[in-house]
Amino acid sequence: MSAQQESCREAMPAAELAVGRVEAARHLLQSRQVRDSLALTRQPSLRNSTLAGLQAAIAVAVALPLFHLSPWPHLIGFASLGALVALFGRFAPERSRSRIVFVCGLLQTLAVLFMSTAAWLGASVAILLALLALACGLFYFIAVTGHFGAPGPLIFVFAAGASMGPVGSLREVAERAAATAAVAALAWAICALSEGLRHPATDMRPLPTEPLRPVGHRLTAALRIAGGAAIAVYASHVLGADHPAWAAMGTLAVMQGAHLHINMNRALQRMAGTVIGALLAWLILVHEPSTWTVIAALFVLQFGTEAIIGSNYGLGQILVTPMALLMSYLAAPRLSGAAMAPERILDTLLGVSIGIAMAVLLSTIDDRRHLANHRASPTTG
Repeated sequence: MSAQQESCREAMPAAELAVGRVEAARHLLQSRQVRDSLALTRQPSLRNSTLAGLQAAIAVAVALPLFHLSPWPHLIGFASLGALVALFGRFAPERSRSRIVFVCGLLQTLAVLFMSTAAWLGASVAILLALLALACGLFYFIAVTGHFGAPGPLIFVFAAGASMGPVGSLREVAERAAATAAVAALAWAICALSEGLRHPATDMRPLPTEPLRPVGHRLTAALRIAGGAAIAVYASHVLGADHPAWAAMGTLAVMQGAHLHINMNRALQRMAGTVIGALLAWLILVHEPSTWTVIAALFVLQFGTEAIIGSNYGLGQILVTPMALLMSYLAAPRLSGAAMAPERILDTLLGVSIGIAMAVLLSTIDDRRHLANHRASPTTG
């Protein structure tokens, strides 16, 4: 297409532009989409984001050494999951954050409890994967409805996926849930004690809020996500992957975007960030680091992630990926940590590819019109 034709095309009203799925795919594959995914955005409140990262990092620094030195060092991976609830509600109104962090702590614990119980009851791999896919849709709906904010449902799905391993007894189920709940309570206390350090929303500096879509729209999105996640986890399992939850998380990360161009941005950013982050994780794990080294690395990565992910999701993934792999290594140090890095890349590529394909295939005409209008806007890209 010539530059003149492209110019004329962009001048057309969105209603007159082609809005079919093939045309939408063409829009998403343009080079400007790559440029958009590389753009840096101004964070709404760097102070609140870094504070959330610091609060989670402090919970890690306090809780994980205690578990490591306790009679239950095997629970340290589940303890690390509890610390993640400090990331929620960073932009919530002043009196709402404690409630959000508390509820997220309950959900994190329930994710561990429910999936661990299913494993203890002898659920087959097929059933566990189905439950994980359903969890993607359910936690999406809950997170959006509850205005939890970043990092959204991914944290709960990560906890559910980490709990799919074999469970020998009901006591082990209870221990997993108790470890997660105890550190989540610590994270909640840390957030409550340091609440005064957050920037409150003002007329001069409003904090971001996501408008609550009608319940029908949220339910439809949740069902789409569950369906996409199901395809991802079963495909990952068929291919012989040991961590199909990573594929589900890739699909969820892409499909939870409100618009198609955001879905594609997330796909590109998650793929690029995961590749670089997995290489960084491999450089660490190939040396079989000690538990103390991993705890120190998690502290740094947790804080660093929240300092940059608001500027570009892909940059954040460079640090999120080694953090997730190090947590997995803590939970199962007997496994080859370095071997997880290439699988993380492959599962992520599979998950995000399925996610963007499903986003386009299941898009409505309004979704595609919004994309056409976005591409036709002279301010885009």
